[in-house]
Amino acid sequence: MTTYIYFVRHSESSKSEGNERTRGLTDKGKLDSRKITELLKNEEIDTFISSPYSRAMMTIEEVAQQSGKEILVFEDLRELVFSREDMVIPDKEVYSLVNKMFMDPNYKEPYGESINDCQRRSVARLKEIIKNYKGQKIAIGTHGLVMTLMMRYFDDQYGYEFLMKTSKPDVYRLEFNGEELVNTQRIYKNVTWG
Repeated sequence: MTTYIYFVRHSESSKSEGNERTRGLTDKGKLDSRKITELLKNEEIDTFISSPYSRAMMTIEEVAQQSGKEILVFEDLRELVFSREDMVIPDKEVYSLVNKMFMDPNYKEPYGESINDCQRRSVARLKEIIKNYKGQKIAIGTHGLVMTLMMRYFDDQYGYEFLMKTSKPDVYRLEFNGEELVNTQRIYKNVTWG
């Protein structure tokens, strides 16, 4: 039985308002979230799940509402914790740190977690989702790094270079036969906007 996971990387988010958990979307991010709604509204998504971070939930909120579904929130799907969760780190510093972490998957900053830690917790939850919602189409509001790590667990081609080529927002549809990943397709860039 085929299960489809739609990883929806969140839209552009303000780094000047709120903390890692609460910061929302920029005006551009809100407009791009409408594109996500247009892209997914005819996919017949059965279940909507999200990271607990506001920007991830906000990116799939409209399409979930239009589908008459609630968003289930799972703490284990949060982004990798780089340091104290209330700290917002500028992109330039984050990507330099992430590159270092891919070179040493056990490296972590004080109060943070390693790539291995993040992958373990997020993949464990993803496997539960695949098992509990078998045969469904599931959209997951997520983040770039945690999405990459979940994809990497099933196919090691997904690493730092892949992450750096993703966009905000972005959508990848993964097709699973049981727990085996059989196909991955980037569907966000296949859409033309008028």
